[in-house]
Amino acid sequence: MTAGNPSGTGGTAPSVALPSSLGAGREFQFTVADFDRVRQLIHKHAGISLAPIKQDMVYSRLARRLRALNMASFDQYLAYLEQGHAAEWETFVNSLTTNLTSFFRESHHFEMLQKHLLRLPQRPIRIWCSAASTGEEPYSLAITACEAFNSLTPPVQIHASDIDTNVLKTAASGVYPIDRVERLDPERLRKFFLKGAGVQAGQVRVRPELQKLITYSRINLLDAQWPSVKGPLDVLFCRNVMIYFDKPTQYQILKKFVPLLHPEGLLYAGHSESFLHATDLFRSLGRTVYERADRRGAKPGTTP
Repeated sequence: MTAGNPSGTGGTAPSVALPSSLGAGREFQFTVADFDRVRQLIHKHAGISLAPIKQDMVYSRLARRLRALNMASFDQYLAYLEQGHAAEWETFVNSLTTNLTSFFRESHHFEMLQKHLLRLPQRPIRIWCSAASTGEEPYSLAITACEAFNSLTPPVQIHASDIDTNVLKTAASGVYPIDRVERLDPERLRKFFLKGAGVQAGQVRVRPELQKLITYSRINLLDAQWPSVKGPLDVLFCRNVMIYFDKPTQYQILKKFVPLLHPEGLLYAGHSESFLHATDLFRSLGRTVYERADRRGAKPGTTP
């Protein structure tokens, strides 16, 4: 489909001209055909468009699966996937997703969020963090809510999801190496984290009050429905996810966001993401924050 046209369903990842053999001296042969099949499969199953420069990453991550399954070739492994082994599909997607994150990443978003929360009626405020990764982002959302309402029990419900089941387990545990929180303000660290001792020395755990604010589920944004997400949402964080999708796939996901988001709700995107191809769906408020294009009385280009 063309950008902005809701009638399309997205395409498959394009083929790429590469040398017939992708790297010599490897444990397993990895051909252009193998890499192209991987690109097609991950695009179809998860919407991810792998760039040609990702060939070394694909080899190193999937070679581990060949060893674990005692397989001799990528052709054998990909044929096994195509036979429909659900558990391996999950591992395949987990292997090829990137989970770079940190607490209060792109900090200006959380400053803007706090102001937005205080303008909302103090009913249960619904937030969806659609790419939770290992949990730093949903816990940053929870901390922001606690600070906004000066309470460890703010009127906020956070749903956190990811396609990768492994990172969701880490997120739900709320336990991190201490170096992951070294950049946090000392007062935040004192108020919202518990320091490990004994065998847990060198680790921190988020306070249980924060964990109670968050529920987790696995969600593939390409799925036809997201039954675990309850609208209307006041806030939707979908940051640094869309960069992995082509424009038609982005449009279809954004189109599904619209009815889930409250008319005055806000969508937060990553710093390198732009939705100019979907101006019929979302209007930019600046600094990668968006509102619904159909919101009445809105002033384009104003930051909330």
